[in-house]
Amino acid sequence: QVQLVESGGGLVQPGGSLRLSCAASGSIFNIYLMGWYRQGPGKQREWVAAVTSSGSTTYADSVKGRFTISRDNAKNTVYLQMNSLQPEDTAVYFCKMVSYRGTYWGQGTQVTVSS
Repeated sequence: QVQLVESGGGLVQPGGSLRLSCAASGSIFNIYLMGWYRQGPGKQREWVAAVTSSGSTTYADSVKGRFTISRDNAKNTVYLQMNSLQPEDTAVYFCKMVSYRGTYWGQGTQVTVSS
């Protein structure tokens, strides 16, 4: 059984930084896409960033230039470095991994940006 576990969320002041991690365990192979989504209070879940197995990255316009996604294939782990955080970045952040066997989601980690 595949399990994704996120960590690194918390409370940060505007302008601060956080680094999220998401590690996959279990029988997961050939992950060709890793990504992050978020769901703010009263909002629908939205895509944030993605990274392919070759390292190509894409970002939502709202986070471009502030967030950086990366992955460690050997560890089946994806990261999201978040800088210059703003109150509108407050949300539950979810990681997603896509392999040829299926799509997997983490349970989410709360990020709160507030003074």
